[in-house]
Amino acid sequence: MVVVMHVTPPRMNGWTPLLLLICLTVTLGTTVPVGYFFGVLNSPAEIIKKWCQDILATEYDTIVTASQLDILWTSIVSIYLIGGIIGSCFSALLSDKYGRKGCLLISGVLLMVSGILFNWCRAAKSLEMLITGRFLGGIASAIIFTAQPMYLLELAPSELSGSVGVFTCIGVTGGIMLAQVFTLSHLLGNERLWPYALSLYSLLVLASLLLLWWFPESPRWLYLQKQDSAASEQALLRLRGKNAEEDVRQELLEMKATLETKANSESSSMCSVLGDRELWLPLLLVCSFQATQQLSGINAIFFYSLSILTDAGFSKGAATWLNLGIGGFNLCTSLLGPLLIRRFPRRPLMMISCSMCALALLAMSLGLFFLERSGSTVLTYFCAFFILTFILGFQLGLGPIAYFIGSELLEDSPRPVAMSMGSLFSWIGNFLVGMCFPLLQSVWSSFAFIPCMCVCLYCLLLTWRYLPETRGREPKDVKPLMSHGLASKRN
Repeated sequence: MVVVMHVTPPRMNGWTPLLLLICLTVTLGTTVPVGYFFGVLNSPAEIIKKWCQDILATEYDTIVTASQLDILWTSIVSIYLIGGIIGSCFSALLSDKYGRKGCLLISGVLLMVSGILFNWCRAAKSLEMLITGRFLGGIASAIIFTAQPMYLLELAPSELSGSVGVFTCIGVTGGIMLAQVFTLSHLLGNERLWPYALSLYSLLVLASLLLLWWFPESPRWLYLQKQDSAASEQALLRLRGKNAEEDVRQELLEMKATLETKANSESSSMCSVLGDRELWLPLLLVCSFQATQQLSGINAIFFYSLSILTDAGFSKGAATWLNLGIGGFNLCTSLLGPLLIRRFPRRPLMMISCSMCALALLAMSLGLFFLERSGSTVLTYFCAFFILTFILGFQLGLGPIAYFIGSELLEDSPRPVAMSMGSLFSWIGNFLVGMCFPLLQSVWSSFAFIPCMCVCLYCLLLTWRYLPETRGREPKDVKPLMSHGLASKRN
C-alpha cells in the first residue's frame, strides 16, 4: 500500500520566499538609495565645488570667494535635509491615503526624477538641477522612513517584527558603503564621471519599482483603512502561503477586533494623536530615539570622516581607504541586526548601545585631544579603534531599533502619525549635525563630540526609566504600561 502524504512547505520560522524577496527588494530600492544620498557627496566634494565655481563664473558671470563657495556647498548638502523635514510633515497623510506600498511607489518616482536631474546637471550647466535633485531626494527619503518600516512590519507575522524592522538600518548602512565605493577617484568620483556617481542609485530604484508593482499592499492597511477584507485576505494568503489558511483566519479575526475598537475611538489625525495624553510617552520615546540616532554622532562621523581621520594623523590616501573600511565595518555590524533583534530583548540592547556610544565618544575626544599635543602614533590607532567601537555600539541598538520601535509601541491608528513625527525629529537632528558640527569643531576642536555623548546618556536614562520591553508583546499589551505619561511604570 502506498501512502501519499501532502507535506506543507516549511515557512523558515515565519519566513516565506515572497516575504524575503519583498524585504530584500524594498530595501535595495528605498533605504539603500537613502544611505547613498548620505554618503555620496563626501569624497567628490572638492570636484563638485570647483564645478559650481566654474558654472557661477561662466553662466552667471559671478566670481565667488572661498567663504561664499563654502556657503553654497553647505546649502547644496543641507537642502537634502530640508527636503526631509518638509516630507516628514505630510508623509503620514500619504501613508494613510495611498497605502504603504503606494507611498514607496511615490518615493521611487521622486528618486528617479532626482537621479535624472543629477545625471544631466553638468551637461545642462545647471546648479538648479543639482539643488532640485537633492531637495526631491530629501522628500522621497522622508516618505521612505515613514512608510518602509510600517510596510515590512505589517507584512510580516508578529514573531518576525524585529527581524524585518532592521532591514531599514541595513539598507541605509549598505547605501553609505555603496556610495563610498563608487565615489572613489578611480571609479566614478572624478571630474569626468561624478554626475553618474550621484545618479547611480537610480538603477536600484528602477529595478525595485518593477517588482514593487507586483508585491501585495499591507494587509493591515487594506483591512483597517480601506476596509477591504477580501483584498486583505488575498494579500495574507500570498504572504503566508496557500497552506496557512488557519494562520490567515486568525490574523483576520485580530484585525476585525482592531477595526471594531477603532470604530469606537477617536480619529487618528495629528491633532487627535497629540491631544491623547496616553500617547505622549510613546511619542516621546519614538521622537527621542529617532533624534538621538542622528545626534549621537554617527552622521558627524560619516559627513566629516575624512577630516576626522586626517586630523587624527592619517595621510589623505590612508584616510580615504580607512574611511572605506569604516563603511564596510558599519555594514557588517548592521548585518548582525536580524540575529540580535530576534534573540535579545530591546531594552538591554538599547541600553548597551547608548552606553558604548557614550564611552567611545568620550574616549575618542580625549584621544584626539592628547594626539594634538603629542602626535603619538599609538593614539592615532586608538582614535580609529574608538570610531569602530562607536559604530559597533550604534548598530547594537540605536541604529536598528529607532527605526521600528514606533510600530511596536503604538497601535495601528496612531502609528503613521508617530512614525512621521519620529522621521521629522530624525531629519531635524540630521540637519543640526550637518550645520552645527563644523562650528563645534572650530570652537571646541577635539571635544566637539561631547554634546553627542550627552545625547547618548539622555537616551540611556530615558530607556532605563520608561521604555517597556516590546519583544514578544503586541502594542495593545504595551499601551497600558505607558498610559500615565512620565508617571508610568515600565513593567
